[in-house]
Amino acid sequence: MAASVTLSDVAREAGVSLATASRAINGSANRTVRADLRDRVLAAAALLRYTPDANAQAMARGRTTSLGLVVHDIADPYFSSIAAGVTRAADRAGLQVTLASTQHDPSRESGLVDLLKRQRARAIVIAGGRLDDEATNDELRAALADYRAVGGSVALIGQPILGVDSVVVDNAQGAGDLAKALHARGYRRFAVLAGPADHLTARERSESFRGALAELGSPVPDDAVITSAFTHEGGEDAMRALLRGGELPELVFAVNDVMALGALAAGREAGVRVPEDIALAGFDDISTLRDVVPALTTVRIPLVDVGIAATELALADASDEPRLTHVPTQVVLRASTPGR
Repeated sequence: MAASVTLSDVAREAGVSLATASRAINGSANRTVRADLRDRVLAAAALLRYTPDANAQAMARGRTTSLGLVVHDIADPYFSSIAAGVTRAADRAGLQVTLASTQHDPSRESGLVDLLKRQRARAIVIAGGRLDDEATNDELRAALADYRAVGGSVALIGQPILGVDSVVVDNAQGAGDLAKALHARGYRRFAVLAGPADHLTARERSESFRGALAELGSPVPDDAVITSAFTHEGGEDAMRALLRGGELPELVFAVNDVMALGALAAGREAGVRVPEDIALAGFDDISTLRDVVPALTTVRIPLVDVGIAATELALADASDEPRLTHVPTQVVLRASTPGR
């Protein structure tokens, strides 16, 4: 029986959270458990004949010096800026960062979490939007629960749907504010390069942008909303599809900057000038925009600060309930969207 008993079983028997059970059994470098709760957990462990894992105890007591970072694409400036923040905060904590990339395949995340667990990473930060895919999300939830059960801690950057501490970017507010600012500049006919239909961040930005415009009396027609990959190539493909559709809109909004840069390249390829023939806006304010001509209007996310916040959250004292750190955004109007 002992081989099949998990820490989750012990927590359930003791009537405490998984985090409390882990701290009581595995110990902690900087976290304590009330004596009565610890006694309940140890009594439940003895009743179930649960045997603690030595690696779990080492991780929980802070004996490892590795922090895992899982991103979708390290070549994407969005993720490299977040990685810069993560490494900065990890260095302050005396930790080294182990970087893993899903290569835009979210189904790989659970396997990477398991790999980092086997490597005894002290904490894991996962950066990247979630998909509307419950099977994939459930698989990752299970992997994270297994990792936390052996003393690891986790922070997510993105939609807070996995039941762990999360840094949440205010995508809806940013996209709505951008729509209002562009409408105030005189734009009335819009198109949206909306990213994948099942990508929750892309969907939130697209829907909020369109919702704000509808309230202002300038709704975006459904046939002016183009879905594609959440990448530079996706932006190129979506822009080409839009240009094949006939009359150009006054302004194109791409739901991230990398897609906007792809759209800019596809427009130049087709002889369409920005902003003379069509205005263009993105979202994120990635670092490489400083070299783009014309300068791109976007919504700024303090990406390095996001990485720092996620790392500090992952290394903070454990909490029985998931904690959320909200990050505001800021519209930045530049030369790609001059006033009309």
